[in-house]
Formats: sequence, C-alpha cells, structure tokens
Amino acid sequence: MNTSAAQQKSSGGARVAVQRFGRFLSGMVMPNIGAFIAWGLITALFIPTGWIPNEYLAKLVDPTITYLLPLLIGYTGGQMVHGSRGAVIGSIATMGVVIGADIPMFLGAMIVGPGAAWVLKQFDRSIEGKIRSGFEMLVNNFSSGIIGGALALIAYTGVGPVVQIISKALAAGVQFLINAGLLPLANILIEPAKVLFLNNAINHGVLSPIALDQASKTGQSIIFMLESNPGPGLGILLAYWLVGRGSAKQSAPGAAIIHFLGGIHEIYFPYILMNPRLILAAIAGGVTGTFTFSLFHAGLVATPSPGSIFAYIAMAPKGGLLAVFTGVITATIVSFLVAALLLKTSRKGQEEDLEQAAEQMKQMKNAGKAVEGNQPAAAAATGAAAATEGKAASDIHKIVFSCDAGMGSSAMGASILRKKMKEAQVNVTVINTAISEIPKDADLVITHKSLTDRAKAQAPGAEHVSIDNFLKSPAYDELVQRLSSND
Repeated sequence: MNTSAAQQKSSGGARVAVQRFGRFLSGMVMPNIGAFIAWGLITALFIPTGWIPNEYLAKLVDPTITYLLPLLIGYTGGQMVHGSRGAVIGSIATMGVVIGADIPMFLGAMIVGPGAAWVLKQFDRSIEGKIRSGFEMLVNNFSSGIIGGALALIAYTGVGPVVQIISKALAAGVQFLINAGLLPLANILIEPAKVLFLNNAINHGVLSPIALDQASKTGQSIIFMLESNPGPGLGILLAYWLVGRGSAKQSAPGAAIIHFLGGIHEIYFPYILMNPRLILAAIAGGVTGTFTFSLFHAGLVATPSPGSIFAYIAMAPKGGLLAVFTGVITATIVSFLVAALLLKTSRKGQEEDLEQAAEQMKQMKNAGKAVEGNQPAAAAATGAAAATEGKAASDIHKIVFSCDAGMGSSAMGASILRKKMKEAQVNVTVINTAISEIPKDADLVITHKSLTDRAKAQAPGAEHVSIDNFLKSPAYDELVQRLSSND
C-alpha cells in the first residue's frame, strides 16, 4: 500500500513538474500570439501562393519570422524571470542566437531569453546593497550592457549553431513521420496529454516552433493542427448531448458552442473525466483528423489560437479550406461515434457528476501551481466561495477574473459575471487577465481557490474571492446582489 502511494506521489510529482515547465514555455509564446497571427495573415495574403499575392508587401514575411517573433519570445521569457531588466537582456542575447543561425530561432529564444535574465538576476543579487548611493543607474545600465553583450556573443558563436542542429534534427524527425504516414500516431500521446493540461507545453513549446519553421519554407504546416483540432472535443460533446444523461446532457450544447466557436478546449475536459474511457474517443478522433489532413495535404500558415474553427478559417492557405474542413469533420464524426458507443454501453450511474468532474479538472490543472507541502484535508475541501476582507460595495469599480494564462477559464467566468451584472444594471467593469498581469487598480479579484495566494501577492490591496468552478459558482449571484444593493 505504501509502495502504491509512493508511486502515485511520484507520478503526480512528475506530472506537476511537466505542467510547470509547459506553463513556462507557453508563457513565453501566448502573450505574443497576436504577433504570430499577424505574421500568419500577412503570409496567407501576400506570398506568391497567397490569397492576393503582392511582392512588395510579402517582404514583411521573412524579417518578421526571423527577427521580430524570436525577439518577442526572448523579451517575454526574460521578463518572466527578471522583470524589465530581464526583458532587455533577454532580447540582447536572443539577437545573438538569431544572427547565429539561418532558421527561425524560436527554440533558441526560449533558451537564451530566460537564461540571460537568470544570469543578470544572480548578478543583481550579488551586488544588492553594495552600490554607493548615486551610482545605482550607472551600475545597472553598464552591468546589463556588458553582461548582455557577452551573452549575445556566446549565443551567436555557441548556442545558435547547437540549437540549429537540434531544430533541424527535430524537423527531420517530423518530416520522417510525415513521409512514412505515421504522423497520426502522435495523437495517441497528444489527446491524453491535453486532458492532463499539457496542451500548452506540447503546442506552444514543442509543435509551434517546428511548424513555424516548416511554414516559413513551404507556406503551410500540418503540425499546427495536431493539438488544436477542435473536432475530437466537438464529437464528444455532441455525443453527450444526444445520448448522455443528467446535467452533462443539458450542458453539452452550450459547451460545444464555446469549444468549437470560441476555441476554449478546456471546457470538454470534465466530460472526459466523468467517463475516462472517452479518452479513446478523443484519440480516435485525433488520429482520424490528422490522417485526413495528411491525405489531403492540409496545413495552416500560423498557429490557430485559440483553437476555434474561425481561427482555422483565418489561418488556412489559399485553396486549403476544403482540406482543413474535411479533417475537422472526420475527426468530429469518429470521436462522436466512439463516444456515443461508450456512453451507451456505460452502466447507469457509472458517470460522475459534472461539477465533481469539473472540480477534479481544476485540481489537476492547478496541482503545479499550488505551493507544495502537506495541506490539511479541511483546507483542501474549502466551500464554493471564500472571500478576504470585504470592501464596501461603493468602493468596487473593477472586478478582475484571473487564471494562469488569462484566456480560458477566466474569460468564461468574466463573461458570465458581466452578463449577470448587466441584467442587474450594476455599473462595474469586469475583465479577465493572467495572474501576473492583474492591474493595480483592481478592486476585487476572482480566482480559483488554488490560485488565490498568488493573486493576493500580485494585488495585495484588492479584495479576493476564491471559487471552485468558473462556469458555475454561487459567488456570482452573491456578488451581484451585494453590489446591486448599493444602487
């Protein structure tokens, strides 16, 4: 029994470590997704095989992917490690790795950007409190310039060529899988990983750099669609809608709309956790979709983020829409058929309650975010909503929903509360952000209970409300009632 517990702890620790690493990688890419989409649109429109070829405007394509995008990644990675000073030195070092290679250096930027910031952070710590008054700016500027220049030279002469070899080896491996017709097998690993919240690590940390390099050479890449295909999730939600039972059946249509049109894939994860056998449906749909994409030589020109069908349409190359749609549709059909069969053959009562599965999902997602340590069971089983010291209703003008990335679950929660506030005619601003970007003028911050401590550290002057489920929480109605009573 002790051995089993130790194995589970080890497995959980490994998953948490991978999740943390994945969040770090995706944290460098996701804030810059707009730049990637801009590059993708310019590429899709103006390259010789684009929708409206234009030789003059197409000159933007190569410099953007060669210089701008890696520099943005390096800047963001440095900022994550050491603030604005880290961002600057991360950009300097990234420039070295960019010039030191003849391929887009996304992987190199992910390495040297935060790496350079870490070196500067250690230097700053070593001289903290030792600089004579009046010389702080001089030391800060020259230290970042000297260390940054040295690291740029190291990146140019050493890191760049090594990363280039690694990138070419990865690209060759992917190309081998494509040529051998084995690429669909990648979904056997990708689909379960998505449910374990490793999707960002896989998509933004591994697949996107390879896909962008491929797209820069051929104008499109199938790799963009390995993880982001909305078909498998849509098929599972449709199966719940048509043959499911209870609250899952009732909520599935709305979840399907949010997933397919909004691109928030997290919303279908609880439906798989209710009946883990459905991971087979996700795998079957993913493999089928990728096989269809391969069969029809489908591809996208840039990362479709979020994974919405609208993003797929925007990122499809000229003449490639039919192939893209075909892969999404076949993935949906296969995952629907498998999921429907599994749901029909499930014993009544075998499925867990949707809210319980959603809570399980949140615990899995946030396992790597909570401070490690032995926490009392009572603390882990906190009620649906818990607030810090409350502010007067008249003092609350901006409510901020916050999650790790500031895109998925927090966006849904903000939308729900915003609608409730509008119906109650409460004039309060409701926004969503990443925890690291909570604005200073936030009056009330709403987070999942496992993230509240981080949010408090980021916004100590705000009132904090902890919830279990962004989609459905009694805290929303309580908050609306509390604020409307002030009118």
